[in-house]
Amino acid sequence: MEFAEKLSALAAKVRQQRDVIQTEEATKNAFVMPFISTILGYDVFNPMEVVPEFIADVGLKKGEKIDYAIVKDGEVQMLIECKKSTEPVKIEHASQLFRYFAVTNARIAILTNGEVYQFFTDLDAPNRMDAKPFLVLDLNDIDQSLIPELQKLSKDVFDLDSIISAAGELKYIGELKRTLAAQFKEPEDEWVKFLTARVYSGPYTQKVREQFTALVSKATKQFLNDQVNERLKKALGNPGFPQTEETSVPTAAVTSAPVAEADLAEADELETTLEEIEGYQIVRAIVCSEVKPARVAQRDAKSYFAVLLDDNNRKPIARLHFNRMQKYIGIFNDSKEETRVPINSLEEIYEHTEALRATVKSYL
Repeated sequence: MEFAEKLSALAAKVRQQRDVIQTEEATKNAFVMPFISTILGYDVFNPMEVVPEFIADVGLKKGEKIDYAIVKDGEVQMLIECKKSTEPVKIEHASQLFRYFAVTNARIAILTNGEVYQFFTDLDAPNRMDAKPFLVLDLNDIDQSLIPELQKLSKDVFDLDSIISAAGELKYIGELKRTLAAQFKEPEDEWVKFLTARVYSGPYTQKVREQFTALVSKATKQFLNDQVNERLKKALGNPGFPQTEETSVPTAAVTSAPVAEADLAEADELETTLEEIEGYQIVRAIVCSEVKPARVAQRDAKSYFAVLLDDNNRKPIARLHFNRMQKYIGIFNDSKEETRVPINSLEEIYEHTEALRATVKSYL
């Protein structure tokens, strides 16, 4: 398997098993050891490569253990500290990593709960672990741009110099991306004020702030929609329908009423994700062979994201159940009964092309 495929397979395993993993030891056995062996490529049963319960006395601290030490060419290169998967990864959990980092030759420290892996080095001060990671790998949402850098840590192509030289840029790019994502999700006042000043010349009053907070949020959703449309156009080889205002995703549809009465909620309680929008665009691209794209609508709900024909509750094309670890696509038969099919990536939606087109045909 290719490196990215191995990573994807491990991510799928984590999604499937996370609900039954409740302890730190179970997290190590089920998630962390497979990461060390299948992703990093080290033999977890060879103490010359992987040392569990690694001890390196630090000052008056005697007998403290770090969960794993990764050895390469006879030297400790990486230290790994694990927490159980039910706990979020916090820098407060890294006290032992900080101490051990200073007394070993390791230049890479990893803090993980089996799902999120934070990678640290010593950019700020030599032999002193940084307080912020230079790379964050989330198996629930893998950033494809990080895969080549992660691969440099694997046994076969271990390239410490290249990793360290790129760490500074990776650190700040990662922080900037996470900051932008947070602002896109829920813009802070300073962010709203910054953007407002670029388009509005009047005084920034409370009324203006409230107005532009809503406008910034709406503009963000439209911007993300435009980006998804552009990606799909390229992926589909510029399909033969124009991405005009008529066929673009209606702004109101992002937070319009859900399909089922049980899911009724105020629009501002819903959170439509980029992944849901992209999934919707894939479904729309598939069924545009049967109907005009403008007839394919979307509605978000608390428990699922609906794709409808003619924005009609009685004409469901598909449902995207993405608000959980295991994602599903809901496919409908002639009786409008839904069958949920698990998927691990958006590309798997294309495997249901015939069923989706058949559903649309049944409404014509």
